[in-house]
Amino acid sequence: MIDLYECRQQAGEMETELDALGKSLDLPGIDKRLEVLERTTEDPEFWNDQQKAQKVLKEQKILRLKRNRYDEIKDDLDDVNVMLELAEEGEAVDELPKTLEVYGKKFESFKLETLLSGEYDSNNAIISLHPGAGGTESHDWAEMLLRMYTRWAEAKGYKVKTLDLQPGDVAGINSATLLIEGINAYGYLKTERGVHRLVRISPFDSSGRRHTSFASLDVSPQVDDSVEIEINPDDIRVDTYRSSGAGGQHVNKTSSAIRITHIPTGVVVQCQNERSQHQNKEVAMNMLKSKLVDIMEQEKKEKLEDIVGDYSQIAWGSQIRSYVFHPYTMVKDHRTGVEVGNIQSVMDGDLDQFMNATLRMDV
Repeated sequence: MIDLYECRQQAGEMETELDALGKSLDLPGIDKRLEVLERTTEDPEFWNDQQKAQKVLKEQKILRLKRNRYDEIKDDLDDVNVMLELAEEGEAVDELPKTLEVYGKKFESFKLETLLSGEYDSNNAIISLHPGAGGTESHDWAEMLLRMYTRWAEAKGYKVKTLDLQPGDVAGINSATLLIEGINAYGYLKTERGVHRLVRISPFDSSGRRHTSFASLDVSPQVDDSVEIEINPDDIRVDTYRSSGAGGQHVNKTSSAIRITHIPTGVVVQCQNERSQHQNKEVAMNMLKSKLVDIMEQEKKEKLEDIVGDYSQIAWGSQIRSYVFHPYTMVKDHRTGVEVGNIQSVMDGDLDQFMNATLRMDV
């Protein structure tokens, strides 16, 4: 039996929340800014400054997305209210619970988006995965996480590009670096930065014993040339090495892969998936720039010279989340306390509930 009173109350609560979100977004301000940007793009000299033009177009795209998403959620809520009225008259009652459930998920996703207000939250994200101590088991775990984040990104409609991938000696990966392209990619993924812990019966242990493994995820916003950061050539060391992977015209035949070390901080970036050494170096330098900007942001530093220390180490005692496959199945986030029993859905990329809770905690 469907409780129409409860359904009406649920819809009313979401409507109140949506009105509050509209005020926090300052919709009239967004509309006014979009008008200004529209006039700017119509200026005959708009494209004379390519860097400025790209910045304007990016801001315009982000604001339009916010406006359109709000309008879409508002229209959907209007449809829910129409269905409620029909249900109260004895029509379309069976579809109501499912409609409310679907709308509720879209509404939660929209609320999550409104929390992404950081300077770089709307940017693409560069993520790096590294196994911890534990040999083959931890390398396999790092590859499992690689698949999990790839699935999450694809479900969001984001584009995933592999910048560097070092396979493990027996199984899994030694390291992997991906570019996740899409609006708010960094805003979401920054909540996943840290050490991830796995507990399971190892498939690599012939005795069938339970093992605990660790792998870390590092996340940086991809920045463009509009972000000014000067890197002293004397502060970096550039090494070349032979690319690994499936092969091809150049892969495995020339030392085209690039590894750059920023000596003052110990930050290391590498790229091997472009066609030439020059292209790999250009991508790696952009990765280094993104990483240093992220460190400056986290440390609240204004100058690159203020950053010192080794940022390449992994703090194994500070895992953010545990994934337990045995003796029971559960994923638990140690920062927010969120627990999920369906571990397979999480490994298939269902991460929004963890991201949502972490973003809310940081508000």
